[in-house]
Amino acid sequence: MTLKKSLKNIPSFIAGDKTLLKEVLHPKNDAVTLPYSLAYATIAPREQSLSHALKSSEVYFILEGSGTIHIGNKTYKMEKGDTIHVPAAESQYVMNTGSIPLEFLCIVAPAWNEQEEVIF
Repeated sequence: MTLKKSLKNIPSFIAGDKTLLKEVLHPKNDAVTLPYSLAYATIAPREQSLSHALKSSEVYFILEGSGTIHIGNKTYKMEKGDTIHVPAAESQYVMNTGSIPLEFLCIVAPAWNEQEEVIF
């Protein structure tokens, strides 16, 4: 089955890590069978997500803005066009170091489950 959605019609919510999210594609919400979920995330300028870990692995693709991602004991700069992989169970947080909203896609495999996210 083909599925088409528009970002402007997807409701936003504040995730446990305080990131503004839109669940673009999730097997629990959409009539699709997928081994992952896809979300659109936004962090305001000079703001950051809370430190957290997922039982799933996660990939971020940066659409707009710049910032840093802290994974375990390492820090990585990121900007538009960058892709970052976060291994399962690794502590992480994202900081927007720029002057515009940091916008990125989050691919989580297996699909994101709020009960499996630990906030530090």
